Amino acid sequence: MSKRITIKQIALALQVSISTVSKALNDSYEISDDTKKRIQEYAKLHKYKPNTLALSLQNKKTKTIGIILPNILNYYFARVLRGIEKVTTEKGYNIITCITNESFKKEVDTMEMLSNGTIDGFIACISEETLRIGNFEHFNLILEEGTPIVLYDRVHEDINCDKVVTDNVKSGYKATRFLMKSGCKNIALISTDEEINIGQFSVNGYLKALTKYDVPINENLILRLDDETHLKERINEMLDNNKVDGMFVIDEVSGAVATQVLNARGIKVPEDISIVSFTNGILSRYTIPPLTAVNRFAHTTGEIAATRLIDKIEEKIEFDDITTEIVKTKLVERESTKKLFIKF
Repeated sequence: MSKRITIKQIALALQVSISTVSKALNDSYEISDDTKKRIQEYAKLHKYKPNTLALSLQNKKTKTIGIILPNILNYYFARVLRGIEKVTTEKGYNIITCITNESFKKEVDTMEMLSNGTIDGFIACISEETLRIGNFEHFNLILEEGTPIVLYDRVHEDINCDKVVTDNVKSGYKATRFLMKSGCKNIALISTDEEINIGQFSVNGYLKALTKYDVPINENLILRLDDETHLKERINEMLDNNKVDGMFVIDEVSGAVATQVLNARGIKVPEDISIVSFTNGILSRYTIPPLTAVNRFAHTTGEIAATRLIDKIEEKIEFDDITTEIVKTKLVERESTKKLFIKF
């Protein structure tokens, strides 16, 4: 294997100073375009690669960010990651992506492992188990060490760091109100993750809309499940015993299951029952019929989180300057809801 070419060797070959080579490779405005192009082309031809370890020791920065995802199979989190990657690539940062699979222990172990100097900061979404346990010591210890963290989607007030969220209460309210405006009077709620932030707050939005317009809250129309195991049976049971003309589903898996149940029963969507999903993922687009859904702009969330963290790392923002950025949502209308509107 050939030995890696160094900046010094490039400087000798092109008869320029080491400083000139370094500045040219970093696209400095101090170097003329012709010189910069000549040096960059030579470096590329000879497969020059910067010594990242030496750079990190020199600058005390690794140019690497740790990304904590609770579930890679979730479309929303995959889109957040894509937004993060777009910004980090543009700004010359690397990422280390770790999946907790909703485990408290794995979250703690992963963050401890990466906080030993491997990364400059974290972008994280709290795992389901961590939220249920209510133990956030691992986040706070890292912050006390001076490592910045940006939380997204699932956050908690006991962690004093930057956060990027959507207004789930307001979005849940708007989605429920949309169903009411299209003529629905008996709106069911299907939630499989109510204990997590998104489920909790969007459920609150649903209840707020009913209360606002004096619609009695019928507990028989509210399904709260930990998972999808018995979802079909519960939906069928609800339809057997109650009049339903609208459904607000917190996640798109529940929306797809609900659509399957309605289709099997010969119930027409949206003529008989309208459906709105709180997640605008792939399933929402390809169910039959496609679901009207709340777009939470996951890609934008990732971009904002990455930009905020890098600004902290590069000290463009003070470490103690803490903000919560709220990403606005938008209802995407599809064939699962009626077009007829009623004025409120």
